[in-house]
Amino acid sequence: MAQYPDDLKYLDSHEYIRLEGDIATIGITAFATMQLGDIVFVELPEVGTKLEKGDEFGTVESVKAVEELISPVTGTVVERNDAIVDDPELVGQDPYCDGWLVKVRVDNPSELDDAMSAEKYRALVEADQS
Repeated sequence: MAQYPDDLKYLDSHEYIRLEGDIATIGITAFATMQLGDIVFVELPEVGTKLEKGDEFGTVESVKAVEELISPVTGTVVERNDAIVDDPELVGQDPYCDGWLVKVRVDNPSELDDAMSAEKYRALVEADQS
């Protein structure tokens, strides 16, 4: 069973977000990595790219599928995880620590008000699996 850290917010598109001050770390959930299987390629935006909430900002490709990454917030990319571009399997091995995707300076933290708690996300995932 995948774990869902309580300090994160979750989207129904299976991205997570960790907000520290005005910097949001964005990644995909353990559930998403299990559904994808072996991840073979990750495409991420360059530092300085402006993201809009709800827009695609990259892709994660596995042997099964290509999934679009959806931005949970509006802001500017301040860091991207080049380690996962070089070694995409890191996303599946450790999605919440070494497998994060991008860090974004958030324009409006209230955009996260509609994100789910770990408990709500876990209920959503378990309902999808039944």
